[in-house]
Amino acid sequence: MSSVIEQSVQARMVASAPRMETLPATLHYDRGDPFAVRMAFPAPATLEGTEVSWEFSRELLATGMDAPAGVGDVRVRPFGYDRTVLEFHAVEGIAMVHVRTAELRRFLKRAQELVPVGDEYRFLDLDGDLTDLLGGAC
Repeated sequence: MSSVIEQSVQARMVASAPRMETLPATLHYDRGDPFAVRMAFPAPATLEGTEVSWEFSRELLATGMDAPAGVGDVRVRPFGYDRTVLEFHAVEGIAMVHVRTAELRRFLKRAQELVPVGDEYRFLDLDGDLTDLLGGAC
């Protein structure tokens, strides 16, 4: 069984224009970092022309599909009956995207099959992380 899950999703950028632009995005979950989810946008979809990724907690994503969640750089909330809004706050501004909630639920189900909620600690490499933190001195 693979230790990494990647799933492509279609995100719709919320803009002031009447039509929302559809962007490809990839959700990423790695059992080696069991509390985190990453959402990446490819270079052509960003203003900078380079891939942009945001990392946030799996719990934030799961909670935000049913009720507003988050107070920092990433905020998640339901929108209507079939979409979820992800807000990414940066110095340059705020990017908001809509993603189909069913796609997010499918991704989280796959992540939970890989690492059940509550068992994340079993997949942490605390010795390795401590060695990295201390520059290999352990």
